[in-house]
Amino acid sequence: MSHYVGNLHGRSIGAKQVFLTRSRAYFGASYPEGATKLTHDLVNNPLLEREALAALAQDLPASSVEYNRGDLPLGVTAKPEATGLSIGDTIRNIDTANSWAVLKNIEQDPSYAGMLHELLDEIREVIEPTTGELLTPQGFIFISSPEAVTPYHFDPEHNILLQLRGTKSMTVFPAGDTRFAPDSVHEAYHTGGARELHWDDSFNDFGMTFKLEPGDALYVPVMAPHYVRNGPRPSISLSITWRSRWSYDEADARAFNHLLRKCGMKPNPPRRWPRQNRLKALACRVARRIPGLR
Repeated sequence: MSHYVGNLHGRSIGAKQVFLTRSRAYFGASYPEGATKLTHDLVNNPLLEREALAALAQDLPASSVEYNRGDLPLGVTAKPEATGLSIGDTIRNIDTANSWAVLKNIEQDPSYAGMLHELLDEIREVIEPTTGELLTPQGFIFISSPEAVTPYHFDPEHNILLQLRGTKSMTVFPAGDTRFAPDSVHEAYHTGGARELHWDDSFNDFGMTFKLEPGDALYVPVMAPHYVRNGPRPSISLSITWRSRWSYDEADARAFNHLLRKCGMKPNPPRRWPRQNRLKALACRVARRIPGLR
């Protein structure tokens, strides 16, 4: 695996801002609870070309690679079936593979770790005054066949998706609204359950759809339900994610509610930003140390 490419066309990636000034301003105005469209200048990075990604995928541990069929409904109740191709062949033949693939925790490779940290450093001055220390930086790369669907789900991280090749539409729903993700589903996820959500066609009246082309990016709040439809050409996207103390407290409060519900109680859900969930989060961390209470 090649090391981080620090020079692109004679310059370091850090010599020029990837997130333009206007985008950083939009991000600052919406963070952490508002989905917002941004722009970036990362389209021509050689680490994000298809052959480089195929090589990365083959070097990552199997647990860091997921790939499934692309012709999926918006709602699924279990992990979809694989296509039968290897991950390298899936990426190299993504035009016809009828698949979508995700490379997880790309920061395991030093080349991609350098890229991830430089990108997050550009927006750290927006993140940390609002939600505190930037924790657990992670990167994910999505490679999708034409018309592929990523089903309706949520994620526990603060997330910016950068579109690099092809086009896609992401439809995002309000975070914390139980119509779109019931409390019981949140609690199950934070105690080891799946992130896939039940889909109802009536939800589309409430979602906000963002159309992304190369050079576009989208900030998605923590646990905001969403689904993705790929455009008519193969797509490559980079997702840079991080956690905050607030996001960890929200997750642990959900897990503690799961414990309370098992005891026959009906707990109130955690509160969204800027309210805090510190007490329940601390209670959950204590409970994890007590055998039989997990």
